[in-house]
Amino acid sequence: MTAHRVDIRVIYADTDAMGIVYHANYIKWFEIGRTELMRARGIAHADIAPLGFALPVTRVYCHYLLPSRLDQVLAVLTTIDYVKRASLKFTYQIWDEALTERRVEGYTVHACTDTGGRVVRLPSPLVERLRTVC
Repeated sequence: MTAHRVDIRVIYADTDAMGIVYHANYIKWFEIGRTELMRARGIAHADIAPLGFALPVTRVYCHYLLPSRLDQVLAVLTTIDYVKRASLKFTYQIWDEALTERRVEGYTVHACTDTGGRVVRLPSPLVERLRTVC
């Protein structure tokens, strides 16, 4: 399984008073990785809601291994761990640009819900596109 890569440069607003990336920004970068992986498979987030469903996060895990700093370029590698009947799991690794030092690893689990927030089966066209990457 090939990971989808997105590069992100750390800007001043991403850092704390010590000049290190603030921990919550990694979760934001997970979302960027997930969004771009889905876009690469022809699934834009803007197209999901009009179809009558959403993919809310039900679990997030983030393990911080090494700090990142201002102006570093980070590589967000995203894969799909599984696609089930009504849920899916994305895994993430954030590395330095050269892929020599892993900074962060984690995952998110998402449920598929209808507009009323009830868990429903993932639409089959979405499942087909997502399973091409796992």
